[in-house]
Amino acid sequence: MHPQNPGVVITTYNSPLWLSKVLMGYEVQSTPDFRVIIADDGSTDDTRQVIETFRTRGRLTIDHVWHEDQGFRKCQILNKAIRETDCDYLIFTDGDCIPEPDFIATHVRLARPGHFLSGGYIKLTMPVSELIGEDHIRSGEIFRADWLVQHGQPKNHKLWKLADSQRFRDFMNWVTPAAASWNGMNSSTWTEDLRAVNGFNEDMQYGGLDRELGERLWNYGHKSIQIRYSTVCLHLDHARGYSKPEIWARNRAIRKAVKQQRITWAQHGIEPPAAGTNEQPKGQ
Repeated sequence: MHPQNPGVVITTYNSPLWLSKVLMGYEVQSTPDFRVIIADDGSTDDTRQVIETFRTRGRLTIDHVWHEDQGFRKCQILNKAIRETDCDYLIFTDGDCIPEPDFIATHVRLARPGHFLSGGYIKLTMPVSELIGEDHIRSGEIFRADWLVQHGQPKNHKLWKLADSQRFRDFMNWVTPAAASWNGMNSSTWTEDLRAVNGFNEDMQYGGLDRELGERLWNYGHKSIQIRYSTVCLHLDHARGYSKPEIWARNRAIRKAVKQQRITWAQHGIEPPAAGTNEQPKGQ
């Protein structure tokens, strides 16, 4: 069983320049058979104009899912995207992550029923992030470790994710001590399974919200597959003004309960709780 109608969900918020670089990366994917779903957490018209420009170019089929800016509501806009899509398989990433040319094809090829895929990324420095232009993306040279180092990216083991040898990448997937967790910038699974756990937990803000979804999928019976070396994206640098200690503490408490109580269903998710009850639906 393979995905018949895959989509990539790209979250964004008022980062039109970074989003344009990311969309260029999707224009040069090795397969054209996918849909782009932009989950927009309330961006202004600058972002809308970028999206319209790429629509006009005609290389991508784009759905723009938007809601008003009322603060950090990433989980809400992701759930809206899941609720409204017809895609049977969804790859999740961010509007500051440029995908490898085989990004979509690899997720589709490795998709398995009852599993989610846990991909990898490389964080770029701000100078390298700013340097990257359309020609660099279209040529694919930004996915060569030597090119990145030549232009100022620190040389370290994280660049091993860009190794030419697929055998080496497969070996590293096998030996890495990192858990195959749900990573918001590079993970995928079946739409019906996301709906079965009621999507993302809207009680969570920045800090672990992606991991919490993966933990509920594990509780639901899903297994995860480590592909952090199979395909990666380049994470463009940016400030993180929405990261606050008190929010992290609240999110950690939610995740602790999910693990201890084996929770699968998000009370506040794709489907809202039934009026007058906090109970999760039968069978969840």
